Amino acid sequence: MGITPINKEIEIRNIDIIVSRGDGEGNITYANPIFFKIAGYTQSELIDQPHNIIRHPDMPKVIFKLLWDNLKAGKNIKVFVKNLCKDGSFYWVFAEVKVATNPDGSFRNFVSTRKTMSKNARDIIEPLYANLIEIENSDGIIISQKILEEFLAKNGDDLDSINNAMVKIQNN
Repeated sequence: MGITPINKEIEIRNIDIIVSRGDGEGNITYANPIFFKIAGYTQSELIDQPHNIIRHPDMPKVIFKLLWDNLKAGKNIKVFVKNLCKDGSFYWVFAEVKVATNPDGSFRNFVSTRKTMSKNARDIIEPLYANLIEIENSDGIIISQKILEEFLAKNGDDLDSINNAMVKIQNN
């Protein structure tokens, strides 16, 4: 079972804004039409399914650990993601994931807005992610997280400022 990745990239144009909303378990509760079009799924195939249905195997586990650790702490996060389409093709995006809360401050859902990834960011992130996967496979996710944190500290204003590092990489 599962989709076999193929070496075919789907272009994300500057005008393409991919939006989805998810619950606390990561299930897709809403997606805009461009999401369905690019990912190649119908609405009935994606709604109420886990977001990881589009997770590409080239994505390090530590990126999603970082994402979920931040979301569970009520913090918004920006990350680069390689997604897998239904036909096995892929696309890269710069994702901004925001936490939405209820009036009492409890978690309501998260909203992910994704747009095209800059060439500069791709040149930096693709080899970083390949390295993180190698480290995860040989030394585990804890070492991978340490390498990622060192990278973010070097590229951001401070270690707690993951978003600053990601924006800086995207905009340079």
